[in-house]
Amino acid sequence: MGGAARKSLFKLESMEEFALARVIHVLAVVLWIGGVAMVTTVLLPALRRMDSPDEAIRLFERLESRFALQAKFAVLLTGLSGFYMLDYMDGWDRYTDPSYWWIHAMTAVWALFTVVLFVLEPLFLHRWFAERGTSNPTRTFAVVIRFHRLLLTVSLVTIAGAVAGSHGWLFV
Repeated sequence: MGGAARKSLFKLESMEEFALARVIHVLAVVLWIGGVAMVTTVLLPALRRMDSPDEAIRLFERLESRFALQAKFAVLLTGLSGFYMLDYMDGWDRYTDPSYWWIHAMTAVWALFTVVLFVLEPLFLHRWFAERGTSNPTRTFAVVIRFHRLLLTVSLVTIAGAVAGSHGWLFV
């Protein structure tokens, strides 16, 4: 009987760990995608309308660099908690089931943002933005806004699919 009680207690602790991972996951996604929404729908359009394109570019770089740290932290927490939950549930076979398309989408969105934040942005994108922004700021902001809108749209569709799917709404 003592072994059964210990096993039950361990299971309770595991479920609590899983719940904590889900809380961390949701909070990290809210910080990350909420920040992307703010940049996409408020910051970039406001900067695009500024009188001085050079000032707009400098302000964007300054604000974006502060948000990039938050986004990197949130993306790391999202990935760690997401993979923990998937491993806990032994849900790896969901990658082979089309009805779990949202697992693929979450992984793809996470991977895309991880590459952008940790590889492309520091190695290429800051330099590209500075060079293009100086020579043709209107066009540069248009490209950046389109890219952000695409990322935000894909992210929101993924979030909607993940919430629906995690509650049993499988659309296949």
